[in-house]
Amino acid sequence: MPNNFLVPETKVETDGTGPALDLGSSAGRTLLLTLGITKIVEQESLDVAIWGSADGNDWGVKPLHAFPQKFYAGTYTLLLDLGDKPDVKYLQARWKVARWGVGSTKPMFTFYLFAEPASQAKTA
Repeated sequence: MPNNFLVPETKVETDGTGPALDLGSSAGRTLLLTLGITKIVEQESLDVAIWGSADGNDWGVKPLHAFPQKFYAGTYTLLLDLGDKPDVKYLQARWKVARWGVGSTKPMFTFYLFAEPASQAKTA
């Protein structure tokens, strides 16, 4: 997993899909996923799900895991245990954005998503 970013810091205004990340030697391990939301506008939500694939083409019908819906800037983490999914060799992030209220209904988030083996994660 030489490039650990599922999504490098990116500004998004629509739903989207990140590139496939080859897990390499991290396949079958527990990963620490860090979602950093660096910019937002008010009255909007971001949903980020993590999908897995054995070949980088077939992503199945449901995600492996998802972050709880987010409304605010901040840094959020979750553990993704791939120990019972040894066939998963690739990960991909998919996101959905929404905005409501008065004014423009166009959402805007700037965020990143980073993955690293949980055993290598730094603790405070």
